[in-house]
Amino acid sequence: MKMMDSVVGTQVVWFRNDLRVSDHAPLFNACRRAATTGDAVLPVFIVDPQWFGETSYGFPRVSSERARFLYESLVDLDRHLSKLGGGIRLFFGDTVDVLSEICEEVSEPTVSFHQEVSTEEKRVERRLRKHLAKFGIPSRVYSPATMCDWDEVPFSLPDTPEVFTKFRRLVEKRGVFSPPLPPPSSFTPHGVKLADERILPEVKQFSLFENTGVAEDVSPSSRRSEFFRGGIDAGEARLKHYLWDTDALSRYKETRNGMLALDDSSKLSAWLALGCVSAKRAMHEVELYEAERVKNDSTYWLKFELLWRDFFIFMSAKHGSHLFRSGGLQDKPIEWIDDRILFEAWCEGKTGYPLVDANMRELRETGYMSNRGRQNVASFLTKNLGLDWRLGAEWFESQLIDHDPSLNYGNWNYAAGIGNDAREFRWFNINKQASIYDPEGDYVRHWLPELNQVPIQWIHQPWRMGESAEQLSQCTIGVDYPAPIVDLFQSAEENRKRHDRALNPGRKHSSQQLLDF
Repeated sequence: MKMMDSVVGTQVVWFRNDLRVSDHAPLFNACRRAATTGDAVLPVFIVDPQWFGETSYGFPRVSSERARFLYESLVDLDRHLSKLGGGIRLFFGDTVDVLSEICEEVSEPTVSFHQEVSTEEKRVERRLRKHLAKFGIPSRVYSPATMCDWDEVPFSLPDTPEVFTKFRRLVEKRGVFSPPLPPPSSFTPHGVKLADERILPEVKQFSLFENTGVAEDVSPSSRRSEFFRGGIDAGEARLKHYLWDTDALSRYKETRNGMLALDDSSKLSAWLALGCVSAKRAMHEVELYEAERVKNDSTYWLKFELLWRDFFIFMSAKHGSHLFRSGGLQDKPIEWIDDRILFEAWCEGKTGYPLVDANMRELRETGYMSNRGRQNVASFLTKNLGLDWRLGAEWFESQLIDHDPSLNYGNWNYAAGIGNDAREFRWFNINKQASIYDPEGDYVRHWLPELNQVPIQWIHQPWRMGESAEQLSQCTIGVDYPAPIVDLFQSAEENRKRHDRALNPGRKHSSQQLLDF
């Protein structure tokens, strides 16, 4: 293929879960090299069909809400890159095959990208690097895009502390957070259309995903779709709103367990998951806010949560596929119950426990659930229903807009009591949690309209209403709203004993009091 006369080589920048132009080391350094060598810069994104297949339990890997968020993020990335020189170039197919074909078409290619840490992503990277090395094509691979600088942390990856508290203290003591990189000023784009290249359609239908099995028309339909808009601008707008426009950050520690109001928490997770906003960018903005507005427990707590995010990414990099074992990182020999009827009731928000059901219905409708909600529904699945935690993790993978394999599976390990810093059998008393975090029942009524007329004293335990109260509230248990599918305390006790027998075979099971939260 004939190349532009002024172009010496091609700096191929492979975008993955880093859909931004600021704080993007592969893009920044590729543009800097190109400015001195006369190379063209070619930003590419590859829609690999394997990411849009099914999980091992047969769930779609990407919901329509997540596909929409990805599409919006690509459109916005394309716009930002176009201002710098040239937009994103889209391809479909096996990632290694596509990048190999691109390198065959362009002159003197160099491929740059961020590392990912999960097993499937690392498998692709190994194949790619092996192929590029075989043909003498240079690759420039950058550390995962965490808040911590990987070459500055005071431990090697194999020696990464297994407990978050120790990880946090070492990292905070060392101060291993460099400022985010600025965007490149400009670059010379590769000006020739490549074979099999696609163009972002200027339509609302997602024909972008025509080869992936995702429905073409996934236009926004949920109650929170207008809030969760993908892209750099939407992520930056959320950061600005939460910090500077409302000072909601200054109240974060007090409100972070709220489940209904948009400003109860930062809700940056979706933009962080796709890299529209980097963790370093968020950290930098929080520190600027502390310097100019207020520094308190709430501002620290958001940085604390960003460190949890880094910890799970480091754990995923350290332990690899062990994260996905039935027994988790500790490989506990727990025999999980296999009951798809119970699981479907959990998925559909029909367990008979309003707090669980409201959260699960929010997830189905919006692709989002609060951290408090995630802890509660995960506890209910594993500690009350006794179901395999991987069912829940894969359902979250399918539904969550902000899915990140390291964070999702790491948190499920923790919730199921099989993570690297798991405590004794620890379960969330749904009734107690509901009374603390939804005392008036506003959240439950928002997502479960069939309970709108239920009096406040019964809103979290509607099965306790008598016949007259059911008639007055126009909600008959077992008809309009399901009866509980398990007894809350009995099921927790039975599963505690199962866990105890699995971990201590041959020993008389403990008679300790059931510990709830």
